[in-house]
Amino acid sequence: MQSKNFSELWKNLNWKKIRQVVFRLQIRLFKAMKAGDSARVRNLQNLILRSRCARLLAIRQVTQLNAGKKTAGIDGVKSLNHKQRFELEETLAKHTFKWKHSKLRKIPIPKKDGTKRTLKVPTIADRAWQCLVKYALEPAHEAEFHERSYGFRPGRSVHDCQKIIFNNLRSYCKGHEKRILELDIEKCFDRIDHKALIKRVIAPAKIKQRIWQSLKAGASVNFPDKGTPQGGVFSPLLANIALNGIETIHTSVRYADDMVFILKPKDNASVIRSKIDKFLATRGLKVKERKTRLVHSIDGFDFLGWHVKVQTNGKFRCVPSEENFLNFRQKVKKIVNSSNYGAKVKAKKLAPIVRGWRNYHQYCKMDGSRHSLYFIQNRAWKVFNKEAKQNRHTVDKLIPQAFPAVPYSENKHVNVKGDFSPFNGDVVYWSKRNSKIYDGATAKVLKKQDLNCGYCGLKFIDEERVHLHHIDGNHDNWRAKNLLAVHESCHDYIHMSKGVKP
Repeated sequence: MQSKNFSELWKNLNWKKIRQVVFRLQIRLFKAMKAGDSARVRNLQNLILRSRCARLLAIRQVTQLNAGKKTAGIDGVKSLNHKQRFELEETLAKHTFKWKHSKLRKIPIPKKDGTKRTLKVPTIADRAWQCLVKYALEPAHEAEFHERSYGFRPGRSVHDCQKIIFNNLRSYCKGHEKRILELDIEKCFDRIDHKALIKRVIAPAKIKQRIWQSLKAGASVNFPDKGTPQGGVFSPLLANIALNGIETIHTSVRYADDMVFILKPKDNASVIRSKIDKFLATRGLKVKERKTRLVHSIDGFDFLGWHVKVQTNGKFRCVPSEENFLNFRQKVKKIVNSSNYGAKVKAKKLAPIVRGWRNYHQYCKMDGSRHSLYFIQNRAWKVFNKEAKQNRHTVDKLIPQAFPAVPYSENKHVNVKGDFSPFNGDVVYWSKRNSKIYDGATAKVLKKQDLNCGYCGLKFIDEERVHLHHIDGNHDNWRAKNLLAVHESCHDYIHMSKGVKP
């Protein structure tokens, strides 16, 4: 069969039905776990692992949707054509329960403190297998995860952590009297004990053996029995499995391996700290003393890119941290001062960076010239004005494009209900919640489409990004009738069928 036929065959797969089949199985798995029916849990996990729909979805996820889809593993393969995707699906079908994990490609990445961490990247085939296994593991563990853990979990975000801190430090809760125990785990991903981790994984015995082998493939020479390789598809899930339960020690909030404990005046910090050390020791982990400290809420602390502080009058304040702002400012400065391209290109490059930063901090206190970016915008205006040869009309249009406005609503984020999960089957709740992430034209189109994808018709309930498709192909035509809200993957298929880049 010619490659063109494979391409048409892949594009014409009923992805709407495929997604529905996998999601329904995951909902059944989640409910079985909640009901404590272990036999049914194993049966449903096996059903997902043997499902052709799950295999196809996993391959599409790692080859078309994931951020690292173009990153090669140790075999040097950066992408798969449509024929190779079907061949990989056949390989997964035969070897899911006896998968042999390849070695990992090591990529050193510099850290803030000057040291380096190693990103260990599996091959595309191994990533597809890990994604398939994740489909079977995640719903089962979502039913058990603590409600105050938010990192790398479907339907949850950093803003949930921010709101938990606000709820505990606001004036109504006498936040000015409380202390904060900032916790940093030493090389969390590299030091998780394999035996302790596998013991907590809910999966069929054969899959546990394969997970064990995948962990060994990424283990360092000095610590052969420890570590989950950063770069793996299911590595964040495995880290959450290992750390789940630390939230029960005391009032706290956790985002992956970043966490803070909130102490009242009568709470004994030493006792709480000893419980934490004991909990981590059973998993082969320990606290990094240099970055762990006990501070008063009035003195403030940094967490997830924010500086959180309770003022002497009792009011809660959260603003971008100094380091976060300087890193953002450096990115903007690099683009604005670049001589490689003109004002119009700079505006296009700045827009996603500025919008992303403002969206991240939209629930902070952002008034004042610094966080409103007055001085940065003024500098950009001068540079653009010079490059546009004093054309004020052009510059006045470019500045709003480069610095898109985002509505701020200090401390107004609405948290996820208790231990809710997208796998609980409440499609209406999750589609409405996910739609609130977007604003402007995207929000209006989502409302018009009743939160349904304009291409496949499914609700926007998963973590796949929403794209705006310009129906007439003119990206300068932003009229409501010309816009269609679609899944990122659906957007790709629309343009693939037309032979045009999105």
